[in-house]
Amino acid sequence: MKTRKYVPYLYMLPGLLMVLSFVYIPVFMNIGYSFFRLSSYSAGAAFVGLDNYRRFFTDEAFPVMLKNNGLYCIISLIVQVGFGTILALIIESTSIAKKIKGMYRNIYFMPSLISLVAVGLMFTFIYDPNVGFLNALLKAMHLPGKAWLGDSNIAIYCIIAMSQWQFTGYIALLMCVAFQNVPEEYSEAAAIDGAGPVKRAVSILIPQAKEQLLVCSIITVIGAFKLYTEVYSTTGGGPGNSTQVLGLFLYQQAFLHDDLGMAAVTGVFIFVITVALSVLQLKVTNSGKD
Repeated sequence: MKTRKYVPYLYMLPGLLMVLSFVYIPVFMNIGYSFFRLSSYSAGAAFVGLDNYRRFFTDEAFPVMLKNNGLYCIISLIVQVGFGTILALIIESTSIAKKIKGMYRNIYFMPSLISLVAVGLMFTFIYDPNVGFLNALLKAMHLPGKAWLGDSNIAIYCIIAMSQWQFTGYIALLMCVAFQNVPEEYSEAAAIDGAGPVKRAVSILIPQAKEQLLVCSIITVIGAFKLYTEVYSTTGGGPGNSTQVLGLFLYQQAFLHDDLGMAAVTGVFIFVITVALSVLQLKVTNSGKD
């Protein structure tokens, strides 16, 4: 009988070992590396204490990176989570026929299946000042064109817009699944009481799907501070440092400047800020339940 009691724990052991080996141990090793001056071309490692952290927080690119990642996070929460939720409510509303709902879900979800590099290259052509679609459209409207990715004031917003196009449909699909799990009896009872579509969405559907809404928010926040491919495939952090982000800075320090200690510090900072924001979102949600 005692053996049977521990069988479920034995089944969990391989998964636990994999999580420890590929998630937690590397995280703690990276924290340890952040206190050393490391190079991939040298076998030695010099202990420098907090010097790597000092260099990271005093780097001229740090406030730019924090601003750009923060902008991406805020805009993504508004557009991807906010508009994605509204889109899901429209798709799952009774005004749209069931046969067409599946088509709409596929159409909105499809951009998220495209490779990030391919999307970056596609939007590079769209933003091209000479042959790009946007400037051609402005020209047709007799308006002056812009160097979209060459203007340090708007380049980061162009990259953010590209990501919203790609991932809003993904969040919408997740919210569609959450709304489908809400019992129809709730909406039917509210409709009998005279509640309109907006009232039913605000009072019934969204509160019933708030756990999924939280998951979507956490996914979006983590994605905002892991931002890398979109910037690398379009501007490479330019012009100047105007589109520099934490993920790209980490890559540059590790593989271009061979400063693995600085790269480790950047990784620690990304880890801390994403965990802190996720915990904050969880606390806000739990306090709302109370």
